[in-house]
Amino acid sequence: MHRLALVHGRVMGHHGPREGLAVVIEGERIVGIFDEEAPEIRDLARHDLQGRLLLPGFIDVQVNGGGGLLFNDNPDPETLRGIARAHRRFGTTAMLPTLITDTQATMEVAIAAVDEAIAAGVPGILGIHLEGPFLATQRRGIHNAELFRLPDARDYALLAKAHRGVTMLTLAPERVGLDAIAHLAGSGVILAAGHTAADHATIRAALDAGIVGFTHLFNAMTPLNSREPGVVGAALDDPDSWCGIIVDGHHVAPASLRVAIAAKPRGKMVLVTDAMPPVGSDQPSFKLNGQTITARDGICQNENGTLAGSALDMASAVRNTVRWLGLPLAEASRMASEYPARWLGLSRSHGRIAAGYRADFAVLDDELHVVETWIGGQP
Repeated sequence: MHRLALVHGRVMGHHGPREGLAVVIEGERIVGIFDEEAPEIRDLARHDLQGRLLLPGFIDVQVNGGGGLLFNDNPDPETLRGIARAHRRFGTTAMLPTLITDTQATMEVAIAAVDEAIAAGVPGILGIHLEGPFLATQRRGIHNAELFRLPDARDYALLAKAHRGVTMLTLAPERVGLDAIAHLAGSGVILAAGHTAADHATIRAALDAGIVGFTHLFNAMTPLNSREPGVVGAALDDPDSWCGIIVDGHHVAPASLRVAIAAKPRGKMVLVTDAMPPVGSDQPSFKLNGQTITARDGICQNENGTLAGSALDMASAVRNTVRWLGLPLAEASRMASEYPARWLGLSRSHGRIAAGYRADFAVLDDELHVVETWIGGQP
């Protein structure tokens, strides 16, 4: 394998972008970061970044669709390939394809499809996120509550089975109980609370049992009130759990997000898109559970105005975090890369520009639009 030096860029480090550095890659990995005048890179082939920003590739843990495709419609490797391709143009180099509440049979097919896609080397597929079906009817959102159920022995066996990638499961803790949470967590499933009507005490007990995160904070969960902190209060009060946030200006008001970010220890807020088929597509409408969902002005809604995922991409989420929430680009970048990698247990291989890490990059211009995306050393 030949080495390649990425030069003349502004390389995102812990405290912000740095000039004068060369990022050297070999195969799928970064082998080192050197001064551009260092003798180690003198004879290497070079790729000129033309002064642009070099960020770690974005990692999205909640992607329902993209490029006109919905994972639930055709849960097969080609659908995954198309969805990943659509999101690459926005700097997403790794993702968890997300299956919205569906039948047990479809869950089995979807998990098998992700395994097959990873085995086939489909770029960017890290595993699967199962959002449901163990959810609460009171907080169903756009999910089909007729498919909600409790996990049975077949579900436990399916989720505990060794898979090629990571498995994340969003559930309502009050529905499944603490024993089930402990069992699933002990099987290696990454558990998140979401679409839940639980009270604060129930969520606190669920965190102790194995819940480690919250799916789209504020949305489809009990709110923070003065005498009942609810799910939101439990999420913000707990220092160890992660929170996915959708920074599209529609799911949550920017002021609420600023308050939430200030409440949590740094490193625990993760940008997600909850993206639907319109992302990376010129088709504004699609079908979900027999309903027509249409994207207008960046909002995906059914005919009654119920939110149905988003039309957000990760590059826009980063821009919005900088412009609307007032965070430094370095922190917004970490919320899109390093922090989700930690949540998924991949912090030693993904989410940073450092020796030994995957050569996954998003190259951005000064307006924070993606110009190039690299996955595993390949542009």
